[in-house]
Amino acid sequence: QVQLVESGGGLVQTGGSLRLSCAASGRTVSINAMGWYRQAPGKQRELVAAVTSGGNIDYAESVKGRFTISRDNTKNTVHLQMNSLKPEDTAVYYCHARVPIPTLLGRYDDYWGQGTQVTVAS
Repeated sequence: QVQLVESGGGLVQTGGSLRLSCAASGRTVSINAMGWYRQAPGKQRELVAAVTSGGNIDYAESVKGRFTISRDNTKNTVHLQMNSLKPEDTAVYYCHARVPIPTLLGRYDDYWGQGTQVTVAS
């Protein structure tokens, strides 16, 4: 299986920066994609950024130009550099990994980290 551990969250002022990190362990060779989701109070969990093993990247429209996701496949880590932070970025950020299920074509399992709090003060 896969275990995910996030770090790097904290409190920052509007316009500041934070760098989140996620370390994967276990059956990391099976991971197809890794990414970051966030959930703010009163909102559903949403995709922030994701990167596949092939290097394809997807960002939420609200973070394009401000956030950058990077993945190191050899170290099984993924990072999220967050710049120009806004109060609306305040949320719990979760690391995510997608693992295909060998016995079910086109199906996969989702693995989640424990979450790290990001608070942007206005």
